[in-house]
Amino acid sequence: MALETLKGIEEIGGFNIIVMDELRDKFPEKFNESGGMDYQWFESEIRPKNFIYLRHDKNSLSFTIQNGPIKEAGVNGCQVDTLIEAAKLIIEGLNSKFPCIENEMTIHRLKEALIWLRERKINREKRGVEGLDKP
Repeated sequence: MALETLKGIEEIGGFNIIVMDELRDKFPEKFNESGGMDYQWFESEIRPKNFIYLRHDKNSLSFTIQNGPIKEAGVNGCQVDTLIEAAKLIIEGLNSKFPCIENEMTIHRLKEALIWLRERKINREKRGVEGLDKP
């Protein structure tokens, strides 16, 4: 139920969502008759450029998290703020169906968390340490 709230959303935090259920339709040549995927293709073509994976058939949402500072390692995953944004989107979707004060307060606090993470980034940019392994 919760992940149904993400249907139609194509990206979170600037990162594309790869809907695993749709890969077979988009790339039928990469799957065998029993449904197995060519994982070498997936690991070389899909995973290096995409970091959010959604499987409606398994009610699963997964993220590849950034490993190392971006200026040193390049973009190789998403940041924690992307996970917070995903949680906010899911709760907003649930709140549209089942509104309550608890959902509203949760959404408010998640928005607040995103604001503080943006402030941290701005502060780090001003100090010239954003994207680096420095305090």
